[in-house]
Amino acid sequence: MNKKDLYTWCSVPVDDLAGHPDRRIALRLCAGPAEMANLMATELLDDVRAAAVQDRMFRVIIPCGPVEWLRPFTRMVNKASLSLSHVEVFHMDECLDWQGRTLPRTHPYSFRGYMQRHFYDPVRPQLAVPDAHRHWLEPETIEAVLEAIESGPIDLMYGGWGQDGHVAYNQARRNALSEITVDELRTSSVRVQENNVDTVLALGQRKLGGAYQFVPPMSVTLGLREVLSARKIRLFSDTGAWKQTALRVALFSGQTVEYPITLLQEHDDALLTATRETADHPISRHPEWSFDV
Repeated sequence: MNKKDLYTWCSVPVDDLAGHPDRRIALRLCAGPAEMANLMATELLDDVRAAAVQDRMFRVIIPCGPVEWLRPFTRMVNKASLSLSHVEVFHMDECLDWQGRTLPRTHPYSFRGYMQRHFYDPVRPQLAVPDAHRHWLEPETIEAVLEAIESGPIDLMYGGWGQDGHVAYNQARRNALSEITVDELRTSSVRVQENNVDTVLALGQRKLGGAYQFVPPMSVTLGLREVLSARKIRLFSDTGAWKQTALRVALFSGQTVEYPITLLQEHDDALLTATRETADHPISRHPEWSFDV
């Protein structure tokens, strides 16, 4: 990453981002996490309802993060008595222990455990997504999940982005002995992998008080091939400083394996949504700072 370019992108005031002439992907801003959560829940509900009216399946890739939208979404489903029987869910990734095994469902970074408790269990049983329509990505299910994804179009990919611009767990690959090209990243598929050190540290800081020792060091993830296959991509972030630089790179950089999110620039219907805190950047508020660029 060219630091001079990075400094220029990080210097753009937050109010100038959405309409910036050099922006390479669409952006909208939310005042804060509550507004974003309601927006995510409402828009997903609208898509689910539209598919029901059209009497067709609604196939969606769902994240375990951001998570604030889960409560309003399940509440809206129950209040509207909206059946989710026509919804097919593909869970985009899962954390693994150092031997590549799934975690206990009670582990704070067990995505399956969390989504079971907060996405499925709160919905009234008669309205719930059928068990057969819940595709959990784990090392043992890779082939089955791939086969299910390839059996038909994916309507929507919901998700967030990481500190290195990872989408799902497509982290920036930093193995000096095994470098990849943008084309290889674009066609990457489901895989088990070691997590980057910065991902482990960021997750430890975010949820475990900095105790990186308890962060799962491996993961299984959908690849960019599956992500980019969705008809519509919507990424959201309300986590502030952790995501600020990755957002600026997504908006202004050319495509680069250093920030996988930049590959979404080529998608016909991709939109990033960020809270103002996440879209802001300290460099933009401190023009007096000097850097060696």
